[in-house]
Amino acid sequence: MVKARKIVLVRHFEGQPRTEDFRIEEEDLPPVKEGQILAEAVYFSVDPFQKSHRAMHKVGDTFYGAQVARIVESRAPGFPVGRHVVAYWGWRDRTVADVGSSRPEPPLYVPPPRLVPHLGDLPLSLSLGALGMPGNSAYFPLLDICKPKPGEVVAVTGAAGAVGSVVGQIARIKGCTVIGFAGSDAKVKWLKEDLGFHHAFNYKKTDVSTALKQAAPDGVDVYFDNVGGDISTAVMSNMRYRGRIVVIGAISQYNELEHQKLVNLPFSFLAQQLRLEGCAVARYHDRWEEGISQLTKWVKEGKLKYRETVTKGFQNTPKAFIGMLRGENFGKAVVKL
Repeated sequence: MVKARKIVLVRHFEGQPRTEDFRIEEEDLPPVKEGQILAEAVYFSVDPFQKSHRAMHKVGDTFYGAQVARIVESRAPGFPVGRHVVAYWGWRDRTVADVGSSRPEPPLYVPPPRLVPHLGDLPLSLSLGALGMPGNSAYFPLLDICKPKPGEVVAVTGAAGAVGSVVGQIARIKGCTVIGFAGSDAKVKWLKEDLGFHHAFNYKKTDVSTALKQAAPDGVDVYFDNVGGDISTAVMSNMRYRGRIVVIGAISQYNELEHQKLVNLPFSFLAQQLRLEGCAVARYHDRWEEGISQLTKWVKEGKLKYRETVTKGFQNTPKAFIGMLRGENFGKAVVKL
Protein backbone atom coordinates (compact mmCIF):
# COMPACT_ATOMS: atom_id res chain seq x y z
CA MET A 1 0.00 0.00 0.00
CA VAL A 2 1.27 3.47 -0.93
CA LYS A 3 1.84 5.84 1.96
CA ALA A 4 1.75 9.63 1.92
CA ARG A 5 3.09 12.31 4.21
CA LYS A 6 1.04 15.42 4.81
CA ILE A 7 1.42 18.64 6.77
CA VAL A 8 -1.69 19.34 8.81
CA LEU A 9 -2.88 22.38 10.71
CA VAL A 10 -2.64 21.89 14.47
CA ARG A 11 -4.28 25.18 15.48
CA HIS A 12 -5.58 28.31 13.79
CA PHE A 13 -3.07 31.13 13.58
CA GLU A 14 -3.02 33.89 16.15
CA GLY A 15 -1.21 36.65 14.33
CA GLN A 16 2.05 35.46 12.77
CA PRO A 17 2.01 31.71 11.94
CA ARG A 18 4.50 29.56 13.85
CA THR A 19 6.10 26.24 13.00
CA GLU A 20 4.29 24.75 16.02
CA ASP A 21 0.98 25.38 14.23
CA PHE A 22 1.79 22.49 11.86
CA ARG A 23 2.47 18.78 12.19
CA ILE A 24 3.63 16.07 9.76
CA GLU A 25 1.43 12.98 9.59
CA GLU A 26 1.40 9.81 7.50
CA GLU A 27 -1.52 8.04 5.87
CA ASP A 28 -2.28 5.08 3.58
CA LEU A 29 -3.58 5.94 0.13
CA PRO A 30 -6.44 4.06 -1.54
CA PRO A 31 -6.01 2.22 -4.86
CA VAL A 32 -6.34 4.34 -8.00
CA LYS A 33 -9.85 4.09 -9.45
CA GLU A 34 -11.21 4.89 -12.88
CA GLY A 35 -10.89 8.61 -13.57
CA GLN A 36 -8.15 9.05 -10.97
CA ILE A 37 -4.38 9.48 -10.87
CA LEU A 38 -1.61 8.93 -8.33
CA ALA A 39 0.89 11.78 -8.33
CA GLU A 40 4.07 12.57 -6.41
CA ALA A 41 4.75 16.19 -5.48
CA VAL A 42 7.86 17.88 -6.86
CA TYR A 43 7.29 21.47 -5.67
CA PHE A 44 4.98 23.11 -3.15
CA SER A 45 3.83 26.71 -3.42
CA VAL A 46 3.70 29.09 -0.48
CA ASP A 47 1.46 32.10 -1.08
CA PRO A 48 0.09 35.04 0.92
CA PHE A 49 -3.52 34.02 0.29
CA GLN A 50 -2.98 30.85 2.33
CA LYS A 51 -2.85 32.96 5.47
CA SER A 52 -6.23 34.55 4.88
CA HIS A 53 -8.37 31.60 3.75
CA ARG A 54 -9.45 30.40 7.19
CA ALA A 55 -12.50 28.63 5.74
CA MET A 56 -10.21 26.30 3.79
CA HIS A 57 -8.04 25.47 6.78
CA LYS A 58 -9.68 23.23 9.35
CA VAL A 59 -7.70 21.93 12.30
CA GLY A 60 -6.46 18.44 11.49
CA ASP A 61 -6.74 18.88 7.71
CA THR A 62 -3.91 19.00 5.20
CA PHE A 63 -2.87 22.62 4.78
CA TYR A 64 -4.37 23.96 1.55
CA GLY A 65 -2.11 25.05 -1.27
CA ALA A 66 -0.81 24.35 -4.76
CA GLN A 67 1.80 21.88 -5.89
CA VAL A 68 3.45 20.60 -9.05
CA ALA A 69 3.31 16.80 -9.09
CA ARG A 70 4.43 14.03 -11.45
CA ILE A 71 1.85 11.44 -12.47
CA VAL A 72 3.10 7.97 -11.52
CA GLU A 73 -0.12 6.00 -12.09
CA SER A 74 -3.15 6.95 -14.16
CA ARG A 75 -6.59 5.64 -14.95
CA ALA A 76 -7.71 8.97 -16.37
CA PRO A 77 -7.70 9.72 -20.11
CA GLY A 78 -5.60 12.75 -20.99
CA PHE A 79 -3.39 12.45 -17.89
CA PRO A 80 -0.56 10.10 -18.94
CA VAL A 81 2.11 8.75 -16.61
CA GLY A 82 5.18 10.97 -16.62
CA ARG A 83 3.38 14.27 -17.22
CA HIS A 84 3.15 16.88 -14.49
CA VAL A 85 0.09 18.61 -13.09
CA VAL A 86 -0.59 21.71 -11.04
CA ALA A 87 -3.16 20.89 -8.39
CA TYR A 88 -4.48 22.36 -5.16
CA TRP A 89 -4.03 19.22 -3.05
CA GLY A 90 -2.22 20.97 -0.23
CA TRP A 91 1.07 20.11 1.41
CA ARG A 92 1.20 16.35 0.83
CA ASP A 93 3.85 14.38 -1.01
CA ARG A 94 1.57 11.81 -2.67
CA THR A 95 -2.04 12.10 -3.73
CA VAL A 96 -4.72 9.92 -5.29
CA ALA A 97 -7.30 12.23 -6.84
CA ASP A 98 -10.03 12.66 -9.41
CA VAL A 99 -9.08 14.80 -12.37
CA GLY A 100 -12.54 15.88 -13.47
CA SER A 101 -13.47 19.43 -14.40
CA SER A 102 -15.84 20.24 -11.52
CA ARG A 103 -15.75 23.87 -10.50
CA PRO A 104 -16.95 24.69 -6.98
CA GLU A 105 -18.34 28.17 -6.60
CA PRO A 106 -16.45 31.01 -4.88
CA PRO A 107 -15.38 31.81 -2.24
CA LEU A 108 -14.18 28.20 -1.85
CA TYR A 109 -13.06 27.91 -5.47
CA VAL A 110 -10.66 25.00 -5.96
CA PRO A 111 -9.24 24.82 -9.50
CA PRO A 112 -9.21 21.37 -11.09
CA PRO A 113 -5.81 19.76 -11.74
CA ARG A 114 -4.21 21.13 -14.91
CA LEU A 115 -1.48 19.56 -17.00
CA VAL A 116 1.74 21.56 -17.01
CA PRO A 117 2.44 22.64 -20.60
CA HIS A 118 5.72 21.58 -22.16
CA LEU A 119 8.12 24.26 -20.94
CA GLY A 120 11.31 23.13 -22.64
CA ASP A 121 14.32 24.18 -20.57
CA LEU A 122 12.26 26.30 -18.18
CA PRO A 123 11.92 24.99 -14.60
CA LEU A 124 8.71 23.20 -13.60
CA SER A 125 8.40 25.47 -10.58
CA LEU A 126 7.43 28.36 -12.86
CA SER A 127 3.99 26.71 -13.08
CA LEU A 128 3.54 27.85 -9.48
CA GLY A 129 4.88 31.33 -10.20
CA ALA A 130 5.31 33.49 -13.28
CA LEU A 131 3.68 30.83 -15.48
CA GLY A 132 0.96 29.91 -13.01
CA MET A 133 -1.53 31.46 -10.62
CA PRO A 134 0.70 34.41 -9.60
CA GLY A 135 1.46 35.19 -13.25
CA ASN A 136 -2.20 35.21 -14.19
CA SER A 137 -2.96 37.22 -11.02
CA ALA A 138 -0.75 39.90 -12.55
CA TYR A 139 -1.73 39.50 -16.19
CA PHE A 140 -5.52 39.59 -16.11
CA PRO A 141 -6.24 42.22 -13.40
CA LEU A 142 -3.68 44.61 -14.88
CA LEU A 143 -4.66 44.26 -18.54
CA ASP A 144 -8.36 43.41 -18.28
CA ILE A 145 -9.38 45.71 -15.41
CA CYS A 146 -6.85 48.55 -15.38
CA LYS A 147 -6.15 48.63 -19.13
CA PRO A 148 -2.88 50.60 -18.96
CA LYS A 149 -2.04 52.73 -21.98
CA PRO A 150 1.42 53.60 -23.33
CA GLY A 151 2.83 56.60 -21.50
CA GLU A 152 0.74 56.10 -18.35
CA VAL A 153 2.20 55.69 -14.87
CA VAL A 154 1.65 52.38 -13.07
CA ALA A 155 2.42 51.99 -9.35
CA VAL A 156 2.80 48.55 -7.76
CA THR A 157 3.06 47.61 -4.08
CA GLY A 158 4.57 44.30 -3.04
CA ALA A 159 6.59 44.84 -6.20
CA ALA A 160 9.31 42.29 -5.43
CA GLY A 161 6.87 39.47 -4.80
CA ALA A 162 5.59 36.76 -7.13
CA VAL A 163 2.73 38.90 -8.48
CA GLY A 164 4.12 42.41 -8.20
CA SER A 165 7.35 41.63 -10.03
CA VAL A 166 5.34 40.35 -13.00
CA VAL A 167 2.91 43.30 -12.92
CA GLY A 168 5.70 45.83 -13.22
CA GLN A 169 7.31 44.04 -16.14
CA ILE A 170 4.03 43.69 -18.04
CA ALA A 171 3.38 47.40 -17.52
CA ARG A 172 6.85 48.15 -18.89
CA ILE A 173 6.21 45.88 -21.90
CA LYS A 174 3.02 47.90 -22.52
CA GLY A 175 5.00 51.15 -22.64
CA CYS A 176 4.18 52.49 -19.16
CA THR A 177 6.36 54.19 -16.57
CA VAL A 178 6.58 51.79 -13.64
CA ILE A 179 6.98 52.64 -9.95
CA GLY A 180 7.49 49.83 -7.45
CA PHE A 181 7.46 49.72 -3.65
CA ALA A 182 9.26 46.94 -1.79
CA GLY A 183 10.54 46.29 1.73
CA SER A 184 14.34 46.33 1.40
CA ASP A 185 17.14 48.13 -0.42
CA ALA A 186 18.21 44.84 -2.02
CA LYS A 187 14.75 44.35 -3.49
CA VAL A 188 14.69 47.94 -4.76
CA LYS A 189 18.01 47.35 -6.49
CA TRP A 190 16.68 44.15 -8.09
CA LEU A 191 13.54 45.91 -9.37
CA LYS A 192 15.48 48.70 -11.01
CA GLU A 193 18.60 46.94 -12.25
CA ASP A 194 17.21 43.56 -13.28
CA LEU A 195 13.49 43.99 -13.95
CA GLY A 196 13.55 47.41 -15.55
CA PHE A 197 11.32 49.33 -13.14
CA HIS A 198 11.78 53.04 -13.83
CA HIS A 199 11.53 53.92 -10.14
CA ALA A 200 11.56 51.79 -6.99
CA PHE A 201 11.47 52.72 -3.31
CA ASN A 202 11.93 51.05 0.05
CA TYR A 203 8.66 51.97 1.77
CA LYS A 204 10.26 51.31 5.18
CA LYS A 205 12.72 54.14 4.61
CA THR A 206 10.87 56.49 2.24
CA ASP A 207 7.61 58.37 2.66
CA VAL A 208 5.33 56.99 -0.04
CA SER A 209 3.68 60.30 -0.92
CA THR A 210 7.04 62.06 -1.18
CA ALA A 211 8.37 59.28 -3.41
CA LEU A 212 5.37 59.50 -5.73
CA LYS A 213 5.59 63.28 -6.01
CA GLN A 214 9.22 62.82 -7.01
CA ALA A 215 8.69 59.96 -9.49
CA ALA A 216 5.27 60.95 -10.83
CA PRO A 217 4.68 64.67 -10.22
CA ASP A 218 1.54 64.59 -12.39
CA GLY A 219 0.10 61.59 -10.56
CA VAL A 220 -0.43 57.85 -10.99
CA ASP A 221 -2.80 56.44 -13.61
CA VAL A 222 -2.92 52.80 -12.47
CA TYR A 223 -2.38 51.38 -8.99
CA PHE A 224 -1.95 47.62 -8.54
CA ASP A 225 -2.52 46.98 -4.84
CA ASN A 226 -1.02 43.85 -3.31
CA VAL A 227 -0.72 44.99 0.29
CA GLY A 228 -3.53 47.26 1.51
CA GLY A 229 -3.09 49.40 4.64
CA ASP A 230 -1.62 52.88 4.95
CA ILE A 231 0.62 52.59 1.90
CA SER A 232 -2.47 52.14 -0.28
CA THR A 233 -4.11 55.24 1.15
CA ALA A 234 -0.97 57.20 0.27
CA VAL A 235 -0.93 55.95 -3.32
CA MET A 236 -4.64 56.67 -3.79
CA SER A 237 -3.99 60.23 -2.65
CA ASN A 238 -1.55 60.71 -5.51
CA MET A 239 -3.56 59.54 -8.49
CA ARG A 240 -4.62 61.31 -11.65
CA TYR A 241 -8.10 61.99 -12.94
CA ARG A 242 -9.98 58.78 -13.79
CA GLY A 243 -7.24 56.62 -12.34
CA ARG A 244 -7.84 52.87 -11.97
CA ILE A 245 -7.10 50.76 -8.90
CA VAL A 246 -7.23 46.99 -8.64
CA VAL A 247 -6.92 45.21 -5.29
CA ILE A 248 -5.76 41.61 -5.36
CA GLY A 249 -4.16 41.28 -1.92
CA ALA A 250 -3.82 42.75 1.56
CA ILE A 251 -0.67 41.14 2.89
CA SER A 252 -0.10 44.00 5.32
CA GLN A 253 -3.11 42.73 7.25
CA TYR A 254 -2.73 38.96 7.02
CA ASN A 255 -0.75 38.71 10.26
CA GLU A 256 -2.96 41.08 12.24
CA LEU A 257 -4.92 39.60 15.12
CA GLU A 258 -7.87 41.75 14.11
CA HIS A 259 -8.64 42.92 10.59
CA GLN A 260 -8.17 46.64 10.10
CA LYS A 261 -11.28 48.71 9.66
CA LEU A 262 -12.01 50.14 6.25
CA VAL A 263 -9.83 53.21 5.93
CA ASN A 264 -11.32 56.56 5.01
CA LEU A 265 -10.84 57.06 1.31
CA PRO A 266 -8.97 60.27 0.52
CA PHE A 267 -11.00 63.16 -0.89
CA SER A 268 -9.04 62.79 -4.10
CA PHE A 269 -10.94 59.54 -4.65
CA LEU A 270 -14.05 61.63 -5.31
CA ALA A 271 -12.35 64.65 -6.84
CA GLN A 272 -10.31 62.57 -9.28
CA GLN A 273 -13.20 60.17 -9.98
CA LEU A 274 -11.10 57.09 -9.35
CA ARG A 275 -12.29 53.55 -9.97
CA LEU A 276 -11.47 50.71 -7.55
CA GLU A 277 -12.16 47.02 -8.10
CA GLY A 278 -11.24 43.91 -6.17
CA CYS A 279 -10.24 40.87 -8.18
CA ALA A 280 -9.74 37.18 -7.42
CA VAL A 281 -8.00 35.49 -10.33
CA ALA A 282 -10.50 32.61 -10.21
CA ARG A 283 -12.83 34.75 -12.31
CA TYR A 284 -10.50 34.09 -15.27
CA HIS A 285 -10.78 30.31 -15.00
CA ASP A 286 -12.11 30.06 -18.56
CA ARG A 287 -9.26 32.16 -19.99
CA TRP A 288 -6.47 30.56 -17.97
CA GLU A 289 -4.43 29.19 -20.87
CA GLU A 290 -4.58 32.55 -22.66
CA GLY A 291 -2.61 34.17 -19.86
CA ILE A 292 -0.14 31.32 -19.43
CA SER A 293 0.54 31.23 -23.19
CA GLN A 294 1.36 34.94 -23.38
CA LEU A 295 3.45 34.91 -20.20
CA THR A 296 5.43 31.92 -21.49
CA LYS A 297 6.07 33.72 -24.77
CA TRP A 298 7.41 36.78 -22.95
CA VAL A 299 9.67 34.63 -20.75
CA LYS A 300 11.12 32.80 -23.74
CA GLU A 301 11.66 36.10 -25.54
CA GLY A 302 13.53 37.48 -22.53
CA LYS A 303 10.98 40.24 -22.00
CA LEU A 304 9.74 38.82 -18.70
CA LYS A 305 12.29 37.82 -16.08
CA TYR A 306 11.66 35.74 -13.00
CA ARG A 307 13.34 34.92 -9.73
CA GLU A 308 12.54 32.19 -7.25
CA THR A 309 13.31 31.70 -3.58
CA VAL A 310 13.62 27.92 -3.24
CA THR A 311 13.52 26.12 0.11
CA LYS A 312 14.51 22.45 0.07
CA GLY A 313 12.83 19.72 2.08
CA PHE A 314 9.25 18.64 2.79
CA GLN A 315 9.65 19.35 6.50
CA ASN A 316 10.73 22.95 5.83
CA THR A 317 7.49 23.97 4.10
CA PRO A 318 6.00 25.78 7.14
CA LYS A 319 9.28 27.65 7.61
CA ALA A 320 9.21 28.76 3.97
CA PHE A 321 5.59 29.89 4.36
CA ILE A 322 6.38 31.96 7.46
CA GLY A 323 9.43 33.50 5.79
CA MET A 324 7.37 34.47 2.74
CA LEU A 325 4.85 36.28 4.95
CA ARG A 326 7.76 38.17 6.53
CA GLY A 327 8.90 39.30 3.08
CA GLU A 328 12.08 37.24 3.00
CA ASN A 329 11.54 36.06 -0.58
CA PHE A 330 12.53 37.60 -3.89
CA GLY A 331 9.91 36.75 -6.52
CA LYS A 332 8.10 33.45 -6.05
CA ALA A 333 8.66 31.33 -2.94
CA VAL A 334 8.53 27.57 -3.49
CA VAL A 335 9.57 24.41 -1.68
CA LYS A 336 11.45 21.69 -3.55
CA LEU A 337 10.73 18.26 -2.14
